[in-house]
Amino acid sequence: MPSFSLAVPDSWWEFAIRPEGREATIRALVDERVRETPELAPYRGDLTTMLRKMAKEAHDSGAVYLGCMAENFDGVPLSATVTVSVLGAKNRQGATLSTDPRAIAESLRSITPRREGDSWRKVTTVEIPEVGPAARTYGVEDVPVAQGDSRTLRMVVTQTYVPVPGTVGQVVLVSGASPVLDLAEAFHDVFDAVTSTFRFV
Repeated sequence: MPSFSLAVPDSWWEFAIRPEGREATIRALVDERVRETPELAPYRGDLTTMLRKMAKEAHDSGAVYLGCMAENFDGVPLSATVTVSVLGAKNRQGATLSTDPRAIAESLRSITPRREGDSWRKVTTVEIPEVGPAARTYGVEDVPVAQGDSRTLRMVVTQTYVPVPGTVGQVVLVSGASPVLDLAEAFHDVFDAVTSTFRFV
């Protein structure tokens, strides 16, 4: 498991998501945030429930890190998550795949919307400072509600595949997601800014 660092905006929550210790961490974070912002006190239960749900979903998906935002702007709830997972780059036959960003990008498919409001995905490569090139997809996609669940939720998604130096077939996936479709462009920018702070330690 490669060591890494990632910076999210100050107003976001970030915590370890392994089940042991998760409850205590969430309680401590919510207590601290309510002390800083007393007007959040009536929402303590809602915040705890939401963070618990985000952490469980992130852990169940194989993530090792979770940063998330949960804010109210003029009565409109805004939420987003950034997770980090470590993937073994193997195909269905078990062969190790290339970790070359261009090869990864070629293996990812874009989605062209047929009409207004359809899901879409673009594939590109990006340069992360001090890390190098990485493959990326970004768009508005239908994501499974949970692993193995046929129901989907439409989300703003940015996924960046970062090769782990000195390994064969290991890739770090930095994934940003938000259900706030009206702000898709803004969230793609936020996820790009957060991912650009990713470093191997």
